[in-house]
Amino acid sequence: MRKHAAVLLALSLLAAGAVRADIYVYVDDQGVMHITNQPDGNRPWRRYMETADPEIRRPREGVVPVPARDTSPDRYSRYDAYILEASLLYQIPEAFIRAVIKVESDYDPNVVSWAGAQGLMQLMPETAARMEVTDPFDPRQNILGGTRYLRYLANLFQGDLVLTIAGYHAGEGAVLRYQGVPPYSTTHGYIRRVIEHYYRFLQASGG
Repeated sequence: MRKHAAVLLALSLLAAGAVRADIYVYVDDQGVMHITNQPDGNRPWRRYMETADPEIRRPREGVVPVPARDTSPDRYSRYDAYILEASLLYQIPEAFIRAVIKVESDYDPNVVSWAGAQGLMQLMPETAARMEVTDPFDPRQNILGGTRYLRYLANLFQGDLVLTIAGYHAGEGAVLRYQGVPPYSTTHGYIRRVIEHYYRFLQASGG
């Protein structure tokens, strides 16, 4: 998202009552960023996914939630090799990856949320497919896929930590639509928890 670009929001995007709408963006020759949820076929729109508003969304049909059940203390170090691999591959701090895993699943690879998110980094099926994850319950695949998505978001939002976390929770489309952190209390709480754990893991590692 270019900070110098002007932004035009299609009126349809602001209509009340929209629960889920993927966002489409293109930047014209004058550097104006156009954003809509109803793209025409004449422009090179790029699609960004947005989750439903977490304040009002309903359980995903057919999903059987699985809560975190792994309480063994060694789970916090069990995936160190995969976290290091993902950190080096995508240049995302290990402490940040650990913080997201802690908040998302508390290091239980079998967790399924009522919304359908799966595994250690709670990848939604659509996100898992985009990140080329074929088995979201495989710890290595999940961590690599989740970290790849964090790298994608960090690039999209020019390294802004808060927007990267917001995009991971609410979808990058929501951040683009609101031109900042979406006004969802659950997303605000998620950002706070991830940052708290991030700095805690940084301190523990001497970073």
